[in-house]
Amino acid sequence: MATREHHAGNVSPEIALLGFLISGPSHGYDLHQRFTMELGQVWHLSQSQAYTILKRLENRGDISSRLIEQEKLPARQILNITEAGRQRFFDWLELGVGTTARAIRLEFLTRLYFTQLHRPENMETIYRSQSMEIASRIERLESLLAHLPPEQVFNRLSLDLRLQQMRLMANWIAEIGTQFHMSRR
Repeated sequence: MATREHHAGNVSPEIALLGFLISGPSHGYDLHQRFTMELGQVWHLSQSQAYTILKRLENRGDISSRLIEQEKLPARQILNITEAGRQRFFDWLELGVGTTARAIRLEFLTRLYFTQLHRPENMETIYRSQSMEIASRIERLESLLAHLPPEQVFNRLSLDLRLQQMRLMANWIAEIGTQFHMSRR
């Protein structure tokens, strides 16, 4: 699995909607329901936001839609992922995540979920990569803190907070490894 640098600020729930469409065609309402059930504590997405994102994905060419007539009911729109959308999703699945709390909470968990769903053979690789990235970040922060003059109190406090956050993330990642029976080496 290739890892490429990625900027976490660009993440959106649209990639998760694409990931659900990889499994097969669906309706907007059903996608939102699945999204909420599977990733509702990772992402907060209202039904109207989901429809807005789906329209944007269609306008961009990542998904297509067709209307299905129903007897005595309004027509329903069926959504399908296009080849471009499929490529965009799997390209994203191969990206690196980063080490900010937001990137780990949103992207890492979303990527781990869809890797388990679509490419389970890559679960341990993604897990190890994230573990190593966090360990490397901890080493860099420890080095910065060790070399910072004692009189720079507020810089030291800031670095210490970031270091404690990364250590918490490392412990959390270790718990994930235990849950999924993966090793960090």
